[in-house]
Amino acid sequence: MPITPSPHLASDHEALHREADAVARDEITPLVARMENSPDRVERDVPLIFGERRWFGVTIPQEYGGMGAGHVAKTVLIHRLAAVSGAAAAILQAGLIPVAALLHFANDEQKRRWLPPAARGTALFSIAVTEPEAGGHLGGMQTTAERSGEEWVITGSKMHVGNSHLAHVHVVVARTAPPGASTSRALTAFLVEHDRPGLTVRPHRPALGLHGFSFGRLDLDGVRVPAANVLGRVGEGMRVAQSSSILYGRPNLAAVSLGLHEATVELTTRFLRQRRRYDGTLYDLPVLRDRLGAMEARLRAARTLTYQAVALLDAGQPCDAELINSKYLGHDWAVESGQDAMELHGAHALATDYPLQRLWRDIQCTYAPAGTGEVQRIRLADTVLHDTPVQWSRLLTGGDSRPQPDPSTV
Repeated sequence: MPITPSPHLASDHEALHREADAVARDEITPLVARMENSPDRVERDVPLIFGERRWFGVTIPQEYGGMGAGHVAKTVLIHRLAAVSGAAAAILQAGLIPVAALLHFANDEQKRRWLPPAARGTALFSIAVTEPEAGGHLGGMQTTAERSGEEWVITGSKMHVGNSHLAHVHVVVARTAPPGASTSRALTAFLVEHDRPGLTVRPHRPALGLHGFSFGRLDLDGVRVPAANVLGRVGEGMRVAQSSSILYGRPNLAAVSLGLHEATVELTTRFLRQRRRYDGTLYDLPVLRDRLGAMEARLRAARTLTYQAVALLDAGQPCDAELINSKYLGHDWAVESGQDAMELHGAHALATDYPLQRLWRDIQCTYAPAGTGEVQRIRLADTVLHDTPVQWSRLLTGGDSRPQPDPSTV
């Protein structure tokens, strides 16, 4: 589709937009049917396509082999891929969230070791925080890591780990302080290679949507990692999890929602234009044009919110609330337009070989990751009440600077 004019897109962003559209059309579209028809299969060709173009390194500085292109560029890639395949976009965005943890918390040695292969896509990463019992509640985390000489021993389970079956390295957040200790100091992040003894990735189970994308379960049974694999300082795990979710997770999911939303509006418009009724088409009926107009209004608002938030982030402006809001409303509006689309299509929407049911299923999958709608609203309320002790977008501007404030301020 033509590039929508935006004050947030520079000429290099527009070039990337065209490149992403071409890749999505020529290389991703032919894989969509396979992903949909084999929901129990993890898609392994798509990340190879991204790796060849160094898209996993879109925010990694050029000194480490990345593109160093920033968050607007990252959003362009995810948005344009999602317009063709939500699953493909999910693979990219999930691989970028742990990159944030490396950029912001890794020491120099870890950056030299892991950022170049991350940029090339030869080493894919996941971030493992959510648990079977505690969910995303960091204070209830049960996975533990105990010091044993020059090693740490990690035991527990993680759920809903994006790219669980593709990742070569998992960023695992575990409890390193006894129960009752302040959560802000109780957790630590570790780099856990996929072939460490004791680490098991449960078999892939298909979900409602995003077929081909794996977000599965890791079981860690006394997994030993060297002390050199601690990411950040001991006790900074909560900061790793929170900052990665705010700065990458929220805007990434806003971009996925935006692409799915856009595809839904385009598909519905085409259907109404082609469906014959009386002496014209469904598109000629004012009551249906009214519904389509509401869908377009939501789409335009979502596009503005999504790109405005990441443009502020690239500019080094404090924008945590904007990032949160873009995820919350982006999903909410896409769901509302999806329901309109289902109703406007009538029974035609239910055909399994018609793209609308895939788009509808995929958009349901952007609600819970990086916090449900309730979580986003609570965080926005914190902003209204001036109850936000840290602005990650202010603290971690520049892409690779390590935060210095005491964890107790979180």
